[in-house]
Amino acid sequence: MLPMLVGMGLAGFAVRLSAQTVDTQTTSADALKQMSLDELMNIDVTSVSRHPEKLSRAASAIQVITADDIRRSGATSIPEALRLADNLDVAQKNSHDWAITARGFNTALANKLLVLVDGRTVYTPLFSGVFWDAQNYLLADIDRIEVISGPGGTLWGANAVNGVINIITKSASDTQGTYLEAGAGTQLQDFTGARYGAALAPDIHFRIYADYFNRGSETLANGNDANDAWNQGQGGFRLDAQLSPHNALTVQGDFYGGDEGEVAGGTARISGGNILGRWSHAISDSSDMSLQVYYDRTHLSDPVAALVLNSTVFAPAGILTDDLDTYDVDFQHRFVLNERNHVEWGLGYRYTHDTVEDAPALAFSPPVLDQRLFSGFVQDEITLRENLLLTVGTKLEHNDYTGFELEPSARIRWDFSANQMLWAAISRAVRTPSRIDHDLSEPAPPAPIEILEGSTDFVSETVIARELGYRAQLGANIAMSVSAFYNDYDHVRSTGITPVTLLPFVFQNNLEGETHGVELSIDYQAADWWRLHGGYDPLRENLRVKPGTFDLNAAQNETADPQQRFALRSSMDLPRSMELDVALRWTDVRYINDGPTIEPVPPYWEMDVRLGWHPIEKVEFSIGGQNLLHDHHVEYGFPGPAQVTIGRSVYGKVVWRF
Repeated sequence: MLPMLVGMGLAGFAVRLSAQTVDTQTTSADALKQMSLDELMNIDVTSVSRHPEKLSRAASAIQVITADDIRRSGATSIPEALRLADNLDVAQKNSHDWAITARGFNTALANKLLVLVDGRTVYTPLFSGVFWDAQNYLLADIDRIEVISGPGGTLWGANAVNGVINIITKSASDTQGTYLEAGAGTQLQDFTGARYGAALAPDIHFRIYADYFNRGSETLANGNDANDAWNQGQGGFRLDAQLSPHNALTVQGDFYGGDEGEVAGGTARISGGNILGRWSHAISDSSDMSLQVYYDRTHLSDPVAALVLNSTVFAPAGILTDDLDTYDVDFQHRFVLNERNHVEWGLGYRYTHDTVEDAPALAFSPPVLDQRLFSGFVQDEITLRENLLLTVGTKLEHNDYTGFELEPSARIRWDFSANQMLWAAISRAVRTPSRIDHDLSEPAPPAPIEILEGSTDFVSETVIARELGYRAQLGANIAMSVSAFYNDYDHVRSTGITPVTLLPFVFQNNLEGETHGVELSIDYQAADWWRLHGGYDPLRENLRVKPGTFDLNAAQNETADPQQRFALRSSMDLPRSMELDVALRWTDVRYINDGPTIEPVPPYWEMDVRLGWHPIEKVEFSIGGQNLLHDHHVEYGFPGPAQVTIGRSVYGKVVWRF
């Protein structure tokens, strides 16, 4: 949780309802078979342009994780499902925490990836990142996850710097009837989920759901119990109503709560809830508008260890709590200006009320902060000729820390054949200051000596990204996507010293640099019953201190990324209604920079396997094995007593649909 993240990120600074049921679920064994490659390439995606378009024509480095991909992977959480996107770096830290990013900067305080669930932003303004342990859902209700690597600021706003993850759940009309699942295993000790969907009227459907899981502790590198066991429950509902041929309404909400052990001692508690409403009005096939409103509440109570440096206790242990209320309104309108120009524009407003109760070792000033974000965007898709499309646009935002921010982009798509497409883009995106950057105090006042503080002079980090990509379906059996990128970063977070007294250290913007890399993804239909998928992602980072400035960590504290990642997956439909899925992944060495020295996490291979069986139409049994190549292995964390190893795990699961 947050204090542990801050501690990891900063430790080196001292040294450097009744109804008629209609069962419309895909329940037969035949319906559960995987999509053909042609069907996969024709999936509608919305994250690239904020309106539906075919995956094969999306001019972006986008990958789609389908509902069937998730089911067949054996994933038991959203972070585990995200391993299916080759363009994401996913590393498990302990039983309940993950480090996830795209295109680098996967530090303990990773802050350059925007995540949405059905249009609701789930990043926290505390550190501009995501508490992945709070992002739980009944995985069977997820329709797809769209993963964009590369800037998305023009449409989605600040913090969509290196990528956007858009988790999209199924319509209530697609989840009718009853769904039950349960299972148990070694690490995932027990879990259960239930969902019921029905029709209130021919055009009004709803569902309710609940799930619960209990995960055991992982193991420390020295063999001791990590004391990071985790349990959590969640429930919610969704209602979808087709009010008229042209008007649709969605209302949905979720609530959750859980406890998780902390490696440093104590138990963290998380809870929250949200409610969202969305009205959509179709004007024509090419014109529509929508209005979305949501409220989100999160609560965090986290133990913070004593602040001890060089055997000196600067602050005792304590509890930090954070309560965040978010109110958000978003409107967008798409229309045809003429036969060549398709315009999309929108306006947004977000209000957040954040209340922090400090721990002795960690504080935020002011403890209560209200912030307002105003935004507007416009985008024009210009048909230059039949097979050549230029998209230009920008987003303008105003936040309380840095004022106005502009995020323009230009993107061109050339469909040079029926099944092949080239695209290129140049974009600017920003990462606006978080409360850590601006309001942090470590330890809390009135400590006699302050070690670290945020800065009111902290400005937005910026990136200029240049991208080139190719997507093709090369016949009926093979599809591929490749993208290359070169990113220029400026005003990246650094750590300075106070003149004369040295302490407190203070956050500044003294880093700049470049990253570049390639993202390759290939699907091969080896037979009607067998598909293979491969992905390869090399990355290079060059971050440096600006001339004439200073960084306590010599530009080493904002990156913790492998230079190469490789994945290979096999999905087989076997006789007697059986399925076999195998996923092999390799991660290169990862250098961890949040300690007194730069230390490596060794490269590793790992493998996940799932065997599924449908003995009758509506029942599914499966056995899943995760991290099968090692008894334990390290994926993240600075070497030492608190480093957690991720263990081999096996579980069984039964699903019943009726």
